[in-house]
Amino acid sequence: MTEDRVDLAITNAHLWREDAPRDLFVKGGRFVPAPSGGAAAAERTIDAGGRLCVAGFLEPHIHLDKAQINDDVRPNRSGTLDEAIEIIWARKRAYTVEEITARAVRTIRTAVACGVTRFRSHVDVDSIGGLRPLQGVLEARERTRDVADVQIVAFPQEGIFKDKGTDDLMWKAMEAGADLVGGMPFNEKSPANSARHIALAFEIAAHHDADIDMHVDETDDPNARTLEILAEQTVENGWQGRVTAGHTCALAGYEEDYANRVIGLVREAGIHMIVNPATNLMLQGRGDAQPKRRGITRVKELLEAGVNVSCGQDCIRDTFYPYGRGDPLEVMFLASHAAHMSRPHEIETVFDMQTGAAARTMGLDDYGAEPGCVADLVIIDAADPLEALTRRADRTHVIKRGRVVAETVTQRRTAWA
Repeated sequence: MTEDRVDLAITNAHLWREDAPRDLFVKGGRFVPAPSGGAAAAERTIDAGGRLCVAGFLEPHIHLDKAQINDDVRPNRSGTLDEAIEIIWARKRAYTVEEITARAVRTIRTAVACGVTRFRSHVDVDSIGGLRPLQGVLEARERTRDVADVQIVAFPQEGIFKDKGTDDLMWKAMEAGADLVGGMPFNEKSPANSARHIALAFEIAAHHDADIDMHVDETDDPNARTLEILAEQTVENGWQGRVTAGHTCALAGYEEDYANRVIGLVREAGIHMIVNPATNLMLQGRGDAQPKRRGITRVKELLEAGVNVSCGQDCIRDTFYPYGRGDPLEVMFLASHAAHMSRPHEIETVFDMQTGAAARTMGLDDYGAEPGCVADLVIIDAADPLEALTRRADRTHVIKRGRVVAETVTQRRTAWA
């Protein structure tokens, strides 16, 4: 019967964590129960061939407004975070909305080919660039809506009270279309202003019923203590489960008793934690004599405490990080090394960091491959997460809302002597 027809069937799909392949069916952009005619009732059929499948890779922490600016700025000669920000100041003054949009669109499409179906992007909100970064990424989101979903965080990288006028701009950014309230509380002139920074973020979030996602203690300085303040204010404001803390590099430098206490507060507050292995391995610990710090937060300790931990690309070819292409398998591969995640169950945990864990971070209640879920799917030319990460295996098909948006076919020939 025509009413039993579906738009797409994916046969022999070996969904991660399932024992055997099964068939998936899509209608109207969502997964649906099997029609009575099976794959024969589909307008199009893709044979996954028993390959590993996930319900779309997720990118929970990226800066689309800054991506790929390296071609148009002087090099970061020291390689430090401070110089990266300084270079950005000059570049930001010359920003145009259209060039931000063009770079962001290019970045989204490249990441989509790597299997990313949803993004969360921080965009700078400050007195230098004003709302141009937001406007550019909003336009990029519109232009790529057929291949990806993009959440936008209003991110005051220069501080809020240290950068005069940013408090007003944060309100305007939310009114203009940002989805989440961001923050960088350690970038203030005093601990008191760091606390005010966080408090204002909660005030704006409450007004807009929005979640919060902050850059927290992205520094080698173990005296950076804004994660504790964020956890306390999360509980005080009843925002448990709605707050994310990215980077938190200083947590790795705390004394054990204080680190354990803060991790307990993070768990109590239900804060989602994001590790950014590529950027922080590159930037943190640069001034250390040997042994050098690894640059990332306490991943294993957070996981053992029951905290949700995901990971993200953060930067792509900008003044902070000269590499990157938005490939989740590359990011997870780096995270596994930086956090010493090599045992079988740890490899599975790492693979979760840009799938299930990231879905919890991003508040996605329609993520998965069951009937009713949005029909996003990535078919990976691998049998399991270990093989996928080892080879950074091809994504043979990337499906967004039931439509194939990227395909990869690789041919390799070798001649043996």
